[in-house]
Amino acid sequence: MEATQIDKNDPNHYDVIVIGVGGMGSATVCELAERGKKVLGIDRYDIPNNMGSSHGATRIIRMAYYQGADYVTLVRSAYDLWRKLEQKTGETLLHITGSLDAGLPDSEIVQGSLQSCKEHNLEHQVLSGSELCEKFPGYHFPEEVQGIFQADGGVLFADKIIKAYVRLAKAAGAEIHDNEQVLQWQAVGDAAKVVTNQGGYTADKLVITAGPWFSKMMSHLPEMVAPERQVVAWFDPIKPELFNPSHFPVFNLLLEEGHYYGFPVYDKTGFKFGRAHHLNEIIDPDTMNREVSDYDKQIVRQGVEKFFPEGAGEMLDSATCIYTNTEDEHFIIGTLPESPQVSFAGGFSGHGFKFCSVMGEIMADLAEFGETKHDIELFRLDRFTQS
Repeated sequence: MEATQIDKNDPNHYDVIVIGVGGMGSATVCELAERGKKVLGIDRYDIPNNMGSSHGATRIIRMAYYQGADYVTLVRSAYDLWRKLEQKTGETLLHITGSLDAGLPDSEIVQGSLQSCKEHNLEHQVLSGSELCEKFPGYHFPEEVQGIFQADGGVLFADKIIKAYVRLAKAAGAEIHDNEQVLQWQAVGDAAKVVTNQGGYTADKLVITAGPWFSKMMSHLPEMVAPERQVVAWFDPIKPELFNPSHFPVFNLLLEEGHYYGFPVYDKTGFKFGRAHHLNEIIDPDTMNREVSDYDKQIVRQGVEKFFPEGAGEMLDSATCIYTNTEDEHFIIGTLPESPQVSFAGGFSGHGFKFCSVMGEIMADLAEFGETKHDIELFRLDRFTQS
């Protein structure tokens, strides 16, 4: 792209352009618009869509955080902002079920969850396998399993959330273009230019929240993320009363058979269940196989039948999505050192959606001020780029 001088009086010039309007991008567009910024959000597909990482009815939110106690402060802020979003919309977007992190006592999930609870004084219970099964009869875990139950965990309604952010953003004056593909972008002086398959735009600031397309949008950087194909399925429980949200917490379970996660039944959608890092398939998001094979279904069903037999009825539906993994499974958030008017968030590694509410605030801060009050030190870009 040839650099040209930017005319800030052009009607196609914005205060901020956001590339990618999934969970993170929609929250960012909304926050910027509500701050009075002239903002454009661009997504190559419908909003929401089933091509990236943010789609679907539900996502887990949990206060106990086995990936690192450093996340707890950030997730607390996210909870506060989710409740504020509910107040704005009058919708239920977060439902508390409690969360369970389970595995062998010395496993990463159990030890990490326990550490985060202790470090941040989170109320929790440590339960044996038999105690878990008695407390939550939908679970069938071996006695040697240990679980950390934390009552604040729950479910976010993902598609409803993205639609809510887009609706609020438009009401605040944002312009959002769906089904428009960004072909290239360039920093120009202290501003930025974006070219799509439908035209060209300029902005004082550029935010990139491109999900699995992070590396393609940031191709001038070393490759730091690996998109991975993921499969989830929904089952019609044999005993549906055991999978009611009132007594079936969201869970993560790590055992020799795999790392599993799941949700109670909402609105007849079925018992949602998945095996994290399903088949460890690194993919190109533009060419990924989005069909769910019989083998995919077999892998998921094996986990359900072993640990949740009363949930292993008819498979009602199945779907693919994408994790965008970093090597350490921590996020990548910041501004480009050589072009600080460009900020980015990516590499959410399959556990990012719960942070969308606070990420909107973080990314708006970076676009507006170049820094944020939130602690994002863990997510520094230079942990990958320093020699």
